[in-house]
Amino acid sequence: MEPSLCFFLIALISAFFLITYSSALPILGIHPLDEKYYASQAIKCKDGSKFFNKARINDNFCDCIDGTDEPGTSACPAGKFYCKNVGSTPKFLFSSQVNDHFCDCCDGSDEYSGSINCPNTCVMGGDVEYQTKSHVSAIGEVDPIDVKEAKTKLNLEDQIHKLTGLKIVIILQVVLIGCVLGFCLFRRRARSRRRYR
Repeated sequence: MEPSLCFFLIALISAFFLITYSSALPILGIHPLDEKYYASQAIKCKDGSKFFNKARINDNFCDCIDGTDEPGTSACPAGKFYCKNVGSTPKFLFSSQVNDHFCDCCDGSDEYSGSINCPNTCVMGGDVEYQTKSHVSAIGEVDPIDVKEAKTKLNLEDQIHKLTGLKIVIILQVVLIGCVLGFCLFRRRARSRRRYR
């Protein structure tokens, strides 16, 4: 393998890891009317106790006592998980029912860990009464947040949180680069041995 091909492979694999790590997925376990609440970078706990960063949503660590930061995990005892149940009646579950090896949502969204397969049993067409109701956000009206104040409170903790994730990506890249370089050196030695025979 030529060195330029090795470097191309390293760059391609590094780009894959960076894109995979930084891609934003929809937030699991929140009511559709609450998506706007979770859209900002500095988010206030529903009980008003403190702020947390968007990167801490569903990180399996309970930052808010009321479970605001963990709508899609079972990390917070007071948390609630929202089942969309498209085609049937949506509902909220206690966070203890998330990934508990029992299909509580008819769409199976509460068992996303892969340890159990929950088929989608929601009835197509859904509950017409639910579809026509006007819904109020589960969070209610939220006071506007002073973003500068929230950022100063979160700055140090968020930097540590980001650096931990970055450290994992860098370690994976170093291991991968070492493997590719080792393979390139092995191929080069094998070719040189064949020439001298």
